[in-house]
Amino acid sequence: MRRARVTVGLALFSVVLAVISFAQQLRATGDKTILFESFDEPFEGRWIVSEKDEYKGVWKHSKSEGHEDFGLLVSEKARKYAIVRELENEADLKEGTTVLQFETRLQNGLECGGAYLKYLRPQEAGWVAKEFDNDSPYSIMFGPDKCGGTNKVHFILKHKNPKSGEYVEHHLKFPPSVPSDKLTHVYTAILKPDNELRILVDGEEKKKANFLSSEDFEPSLIPAKTIPDPDDKKPEDWDERSKIPDSNAVKPDDWDEDAPMEIEDVDAVKPEGWLDDEPEEIDEPEASKPEDWDDEEDGEWEAPKIQNPKCESAPGCGEWKRPMKSNPAYKGKWRAPLIDNPSYKGIWKPQEIANPDYFELEKPDFEPIAAVGIEIWTMQDGILFDNILIAKDEAEAALHREGLWKPKFDAEKEKQKAEEAAATGSDGLAGIQKKVFDLLYKVADIPFLKDHKDKIIELVEKAEKQPNLTIGVLVSIAVVILTVFVKIIFGGKKAAKVEKKPAPAAAATEASSKEESSGEKEEKDESTSTAAPRRRTTRRE
Repeated sequence: MRRARVTVGLALFSVVLAVISFAQQLRATGDKTILFESFDEPFEGRWIVSEKDEYKGVWKHSKSEGHEDFGLLVSEKARKYAIVRELENEADLKEGTTVLQFETRLQNGLECGGAYLKYLRPQEAGWVAKEFDNDSPYSIMFGPDKCGGTNKVHFILKHKNPKSGEYVEHHLKFPPSVPSDKLTHVYTAILKPDNELRILVDGEEKKKANFLSSEDFEPSLIPAKTIPDPDDKKPEDWDERSKIPDSNAVKPDDWDEDAPMEIEDVDAVKPEGWLDDEPEEIDEPEASKPEDWDDEEDGEWEAPKIQNPKCESAPGCGEWKRPMKSNPAYKGKWRAPLIDNPSYKGIWKPQEIANPDYFELEKPDFEPIAAVGIEIWTMQDGILFDNILIAKDEAEAALHREGLWKPKFDAEKEKQKAEEAAATGSDGLAGIQKKVFDLLYKVADIPFLKDHKDKIIELVEKAEKQPNLTIGVLVSIAVVILTVFVKIIFGGKKAAKVEKKPAPAAAATEASSKEESSGEKEEKDESTSTAAPRRRTTRRE
């Protein structure tokens, strides 16, 4: 654990050094930033919380878990949130490259909710900061969204149709999925002047698309040149059947439509040992009618049924019946075979006509970004937004990632590894200790240790209460077992008793004195032969 704390401490210290280095590089490269929000200071005054009734979620200025770095925190579960910050200068998306980037940390995971940003059009479009809501007009929506079957990093362009004047949402097809961990991740959208869009997650390109391609956006920004004629109708005599029944076919004379699909197998034989007189189920012999059973209200009581135990060893019980088998004569209902339809004209489609809403487009007609807003609904709290960037230079965005996000992510990763290692080590040790304790209880029951059983159990119980004593307890029990083994190996056996056989009756008196003399001699010999080993055991002990 101490090593884990040292590792995490060094990782966090590296964050501080990286931030200092990042500040120096940023000054050296020049600032092409339109907006950079680090949330180092409280957000009040710069950000405006929506006053709409449905947005009850409370925003907080909070540190990221394990860091001194602040962010904008979603603090409550199952709430709608809305907050917006207006830009001092609008971001023109039509000129040059534009980079949209921000960090999000799902500190409690994300089961159902959004963690995306909305880049809003100028207020002339008809919205007020204090009334910011789902209907406030935006140019781009970008970021994570996950709920049910939805798991994607959204990119939605709201684009004005130059013919109809309506704004249409164009969704990026096949967007990347949302990282499933609880670490800080940085999301980057790069809008290039050649109509290219690149989506990066943690600096790694996950998706490349073209704004004008129908393969990349749904619906396509450029409408199809032709459309099906809405006034075209299918002719009444249009035949779409590719196959038809052969009108000349005749049912064969031997075709029996009434033959059953299955028939009884007449060749089947009842298995030997079949118990005809035994039912498959019998009344449960232990069952008895409940005392509170009322025949009038509950009906006649019947004992529950159980499988007849006599049937378990027999091939079957009850009335034997021949099994069924497929009927070889079965043919079913006769139908005329199908042949090619000579009148077949194919699947009818309306004819194509020129699309009256078609228009050419060399570049998307991007609306400028006048504000950045977060308008989400989420079932999870703990979502932290940080380091929101709008810039006109990819290198500057990369510098922010390397200088601000990367050290933080690396520190979180190291901390996660240390915690997992500590948890695994702890759980592993606890599991090993339990196995050791279980084994020691079994050791205490070994017959030759019966004189020491109480002592061994006392030691094991002490180790269970204080797991840090496990090694000491193992040593103590090992000493006890070793001592007993030494006694067994070097302590010899107890003196064998001389079994006296009864003498024949005729010689009993004569043999009596001899047996006593012989017995005394043998006992002395046994005593002499066993005494020495006992003394050796004592000296070894």
